[in-house]
Amino acid sequence: MPPCVISARRVPFGAQFRFVGDLGGCRMISAAVLRGVGALTRTRAAFTAPLALRCYSHAKVETDEEFDSRWVTYFSKPDLDAWELRKGMNTLIGYDLVPEPKILDSALRACRRLNDLASAVRILEAVRDKSGSHKEIYPYVIQELRPTLQELGISTPEELGIDKI
Repeated sequence: MPPCVISARRVPFGAQFRFVGDLGGCRMISAAVLRGVGALTRTRAAFTAPLALRCYSHAKVETDEEFDSRWVTYFSKPDLDAWELRKGMNTLIGYDLVPEPKILDSALRACRRLNDLASAVRILEAVRDKSGSHKEIYPYVIQELRPTLQELGISTPEELGIDKI
């Protein structure tokens, strides 16, 4: 059935319809059916034109600086635990971007506070994977993070030899 077409069922004239599920399929169900009324007796078909729906967001657009400061603040929380660290990194890596070095600096410091070397190395591996075919991104990030890595005593995956596995 093409999108936004009502099925050929006969429903009472003037019956109310509402959208069910996502609007991709534009499925409509009679309000009477939703209330549990079984058989409908009238035979006149009611066809309603779907209303135009604007999917504009009224939310404020977040700037890059606000995005970075939000994540730096998240990873800088003193009561951050290991689960929140992993959750934050999974969310951050899920975005279509490579995190800025200042966000990664904050995340690596959180790993050090939690005494979690494995997560720190995993963060660096995730950044290398997110860099993809852009071979200049990962060396730049490591160059920017080098003072932090040395201060915290964190080795890169390449220094540990696990990048070849």
